[in-house]
Amino acid sequence: MQKQREGDATPRTSWLAAIANEPRILMLLPGLFWAGNAIVARSATAEIPPIALAFWRWTVAALLLAPLAWPHLRRDIPLMLRNWPIMLVLTALGISVFNTFLYIAAHTTTAINIVMLQSAMPIVLVIATFLIFRDTLTGGQAAGIAASFLGTLTLIAHGDPAVLLGLDFKPGDLWMLAAVVSYAVYTALLRLRPPVHGLSFAFATFALGAALLLPFYIVESSWDRPMPLSFHALAAIGYVAVFASILAYMAYNRTVELLGANTAGLIVHLVPVFGTVLAVLLLGETLQAYHIVGIALIAFGLWLATRRPTRAA
Repeated sequence: MQKQREGDATPRTSWLAAIANEPRILMLLPGLFWAGNAIVARSATAEIPPIALAFWRWTVAALLLAPLAWPHLRRDIPLMLRNWPIMLVLTALGISVFNTFLYIAAHTTTAINIVMLQSAMPIVLVIATFLIFRDTLTGGQAAGIAASFLGTLTLIAHGDPAVLLGLDFKPGDLWMLAAVVSYAVYTALLRLRPPVHGLSFAFATFALGAALLLPFYIVESSWDRPMPLSFHALAAIGYVAVFASILAYMAYNRTVELLGANTAGLIVHLVPVFGTVLAVLLLGETLQAYHIVGIALIAFGLWLATRRPTRAA
């Protein structure tokens, strides 16, 4: 998702370049696709072991991305090899650990607990960027994070604070909390990634992430159960590989590049928004007042955090 060089743009590449440079559009994609990822993770728990889901997610994503990434890989591989320590750290945190821990959590906790803990990621991210790089927030970013977080809690609690007080925390919540910390540190460290094409970076991290998971996948298949070849299992792998991996990760990484880690982290607050919209459109659920309030607060928070300061005349 890099800028198109002048003079070689076509109608197709010009609109792709426009999207690649518009963070307010890019922010919508991970929120939409990760809302589906949480649903798939919960629906597949009885059939697909967690490490198997993560391993095949990244394996299929890497295979699908390879033809598109190849022209850039020939140029970018030497640079990524010279920067192998940060490539390994980013892959382990953002690819192997985060998603595997989320899928393990989905086996032992509820979807509402997963969304609740994931919504805290922008706050964890602020702490991570401060500890690692001594970054501080602007007033707009702080207000935006607060408003967006309040909107997320409104959706999770269905407008009733008593719901939050009555949450039943389970062992899987510790896995989800570890996943949140892992992804927050990944996001904070993205600024250190080598300056390679987005397709090269995505393919390399997907492939390396699958390789890191391979030994754990073999052990899980031997001790638990192998990956089933049912239609439901293959459809789940297809969704998380294409939408929750290729499209969501490339859009997320580009948003971090354009807006910075602290602002881009607010993308996770769009997950319950799209979860609500999908439930209304696809499942026939009724739009309630708390939906409108929660979504409005999140939209307001995103506007505060991403608005450009006005210049004095």
